Amino acid sequence: MNLEGVLEGILFVQGDEGITLEQICTILEIDMDKAKGLLLQLKQSYEESNRGLRIRFLGESFKLTTKEEHKIYYQKMMTNPLGSNTLSPSLLEVLAIIAYNAPITRVEIDEMRGISSDYTLRKLLAKGLIKEAGKSTMPGRPILYKTTSEFLDYFGLATLEDLPKIEKEETKREETELFTSIYKDDVKI
Repeated sequence: MNLEGVLEGILFVQGDEGITLEQICTILEIDMDKAKGLLLQLKQSYEESNRGLRIRFLGESFKLTTKEEHKIYYQKMMTNPLGSNTLSPSLLEVLAIIAYNAPITRVEIDEMRGISSDYTLRKLLAKGLIKEAGKSTMPGRPILYKTTSEFLDYFGLATLEDLPKIEKEETKREETELFTSIYKDDVKI
């Protein structure tokens, strides 16, 4: 088996999270020296001028990143996106609901909106702005959703605490007794 190819796939799958040397050793069932050697080989092949990626050690883990010398092209792509990079009002609405109420199920989102959110959730998942956050304990164990780090990047936020604060209106409900009527009986017997 080509362990260098497997390692390349692992780095791709891990994405922005990256992977530590210890994790590589555990997954590939190899020792530290072999893991370092594989990383070095793969890193050298990425350093060739005809490659667009490189391996970097960032945040205590190894990650695949783009080459800095190609940055001008990536910036062009971001300012003139090939596809629609804007979010529709319905996408923004669902995204806001998830950001402020996560983890939340599709049914709860639908109840807040008063309309089905299936299509909108699929679009947000495809854009990488939300992800599944486990299963609810409610009957049927529906999927819970939450925002991703891409969501934070998209809106220029460091954490969800940086979201604008929303003051919730609290309506005081007067307690009424079940058998009390608002009508008065003025008839005297």
